[in-house]
Amino acid sequence: MIELSPEELELEKQEILKRYRKLLRLAKPFLKDNDAKLIKKAFSLSAEAHKDMRRKSGEPYIYHPLAVAQICVEEIGLGTTSIVAALLHDVVEDTHIELNYIEKEFGHKVAQIIDGLTKIAGVTDQTSSMQAENFKKVLLTLSEDVRVILIKIADRLHNMRTLEDMPRNKQLKISSETSYIYAPLAHRLGLYTIKSELEDLYLKYTEREVYDEIAKKLQSTKAARDKFIKDFISPIEKSLTQEKLQFVIKGRPKSIHSIYSKMKKQQIPFEKIYDLFAIRIILDEIKYEDEKAACWKVYSIITDYYRPSPERLRDWISNTRANGYESLHTTVMSTTGQWVEVQIRTRRMDDIAEKGYAAHWKYKETGANKGTPHESGLEIWINKVRDMLENNNTSAIEFLDEFRSNLFNDEVFIFTPKGDLKVLPLGSTALDFAFEIHSEVGQKCIGAKVNNKLVPISYKLQNGDQIEILTSSKQTPSEDWLRLVATSKAKAKIRESLRDEKRQFIRRGKEIVDKKMQQYGLEVNDNVYNDIRALFNDKAVADMFYRFGKGYIQPTELKQYKEIVLKRRNSSRENIKDVKSFEKVVQKIHSPENKDVLLIGEDMDKIDYKLASCCNPIPGDDVFGFVTVTEGIKIHRTNCPNATELMSHYGHRILKAQWASKMEESYTVGLRITGTDRVGIINDVTRIISNELKVNMRSLAFDTIENVFEGNCTVLVHDTKHLTMLIEKLQEIQGVEQVIRYDS
Repeated sequence: MIELSPEELELEKQEILKRYRKLLRLAKPFLKDNDAKLIKKAFSLSAEAHKDMRRKSGEPYIYHPLAVAQICVEEIGLGTTSIVAALLHDVVEDTHIELNYIEKEFGHKVAQIIDGLTKIAGVTDQTSSMQAENFKKVLLTLSEDVRVILIKIADRLHNMRTLEDMPRNKQLKISSETSYIYAPLAHRLGLYTIKSELEDLYLKYTEREVYDEIAKKLQSTKAARDKFIKDFISPIEKSLTQEKLQFVIKGRPKSIHSIYSKMKKQQIPFEKIYDLFAIRIILDEIKYEDEKAACWKVYSIITDYYRPSPERLRDWISNTRANGYESLHTTVMSTTGQWVEVQIRTRRMDDIAEKGYAAHWKYKETGANKGTPHESGLEIWINKVRDMLENNNTSAIEFLDEFRSNLFNDEVFIFTPKGDLKVLPLGSTALDFAFEIHSEVGQKCIGAKVNNKLVPISYKLQNGDQIEILTSSKQTPSEDWLRLVATSKAKAKIRESLRDEKRQFIRRGKEIVDKKMQQYGLEVNDNVYNDIRALFNDKAVADMFYRFGKGYIQPTELKQYKEIVLKRRNSSRENIKDVKSFEKVVQKIHSPENKDVLLIGEDMDKIDYKLASCCNPIPGDDVFGFVTVTEGIKIHRTNCPNATELMSHYGHRILKAQWASKMEESYTVGLRITGTDRVGIINDVTRIISNELKVNMRSLAFDTIENVFEGNCTVLVHDTKHLTMLIEKLQEIQGVEQVIRYDS
């Protein structure tokens, strides 16, 4: 425990009061009656409950609930109930105070929100993920109060802002959870600013060098960018003023994460990304009924000066996005030959874009957009999520993956035979539409007519389709249907129909496994079932039994498991379940001077490991260890395609990892080389690789289309320094434009 002098304690006390007063100032505009007293009561209780607690940084713990409450008010726009809940959100979980006391002192609503925010005590099923279970619990409260999720996002944002003091493995775990679920959820709830910051912070803690490099380049180009923006908006400002419009024009750089995503997607360096920023025009003092016309008027003025790209016009005013987002987007060509994205919106639209759900409800309550066809974009989505939650009884990890896949798909707009508009996720099929109408229609669906043309149930819906469902009383859902639908509602209803049949196959499958294990003389228990599940790559033990019951896996294939058990017995190695049990069986490598080793765990013990084939890490890469159920520790790069999912689902299995090279060994790396073709260029490439740097090549393939070549080669390098040297040498070859590493 940190010992502070009386002077330091007094300074801390003053700082706590200063932060509390700032919170009250921010909340003052909407406080009513006894709200201030209620907030003070919550603050006093929280401060007292957390008085002996400190964060990893050494700061008083009360700073955290105060910061979360401030984010709720200032950045999300929530009210008194949320402030009180934010101040108290950790007291039930971390202190002696119980939920019934909270309910007695602050009412049922606050207690209900805090209960939703309190983590579950534990998970007994070894295949479960604590993170997934907790997130599922938070989402289940959505049926009652969306503020639980908004406060959870505020809590996560402050944790990400203060992640610097956490251990490396915790940084990776928390960042990955954030990228996998919280940033997409913030986006879906319309919290674009928070979503961008969460993504940037994720990149900061998972790929620090990339983050710092892009941030540095953005800063170095700021002066030139500011001048460009000033010149670009000058004629627009003049015309808008002449039209007597009240407006604000902002020019802001795109987030570091979005720039990096574009660099990776298009495989281009920072210098070749031209749309590094967007211009936003916000109109003030526009009546709701005049908003659409005013935005198109501004569009007309902009296109008087700059040529627009018709392919990149997005009208989110006529077709409001499912999260309530409204704006008119266009991309125009500047006089300097640079494409510029311009966003046109009113103050109301901008508030909803910045503060999402809370702003949507504020305007609804004031009647600013009451009775309009667009007012329920968010409500429709929230109702769909509630429907999904009510009809979902899958495991937490399946639930998490399914929720995420349904979270952020773009929408497709289709029509019923009577002309009613329906909105479904992009990728939805005729079968999805059938279940959207009614579960019985879905279960009996045999096909559809789209624009009077007969189509199968797997037909993917297109914008503007008018669809009529065809049914038959003899039709019943099959397991294949799950692959044909995109919506959670359809999947839930199909699973419900298949559940009874599935239970029978699960029982049959368990009997098959038990009988075979008995023949092999092996005892059966939950650990054995779980090991067999992992061996056959199933997500749940029940899925494994089902596949045996259906005959998808033959009983004779269990011989693999028998051989694994015998090997374990012969090597006297214990079954690895988690980090703690693994530490007990850490094996020292006998001749560390003879090979590269990886130092893993809190004590940095030298242990056996395998390199993951999905990302091929090499010495010098930023890596982490992942404890598998049957294959010991696997080493992944932190930017591995699978890293985010592994760390968000199984954070408790993540180990800190660090290379400690004793001797040069060779590791396989893939390189993609692109450029303009010329006679002798392949010879130059092979000369650099084989002769000059003495690098071994596993494979080399070049292809040329209209004077542009692309080559893929697999080479053996010692570490990232060796790889960097090779890439730099190759980039010096005349005609070579780009050399990038890829996962071979």
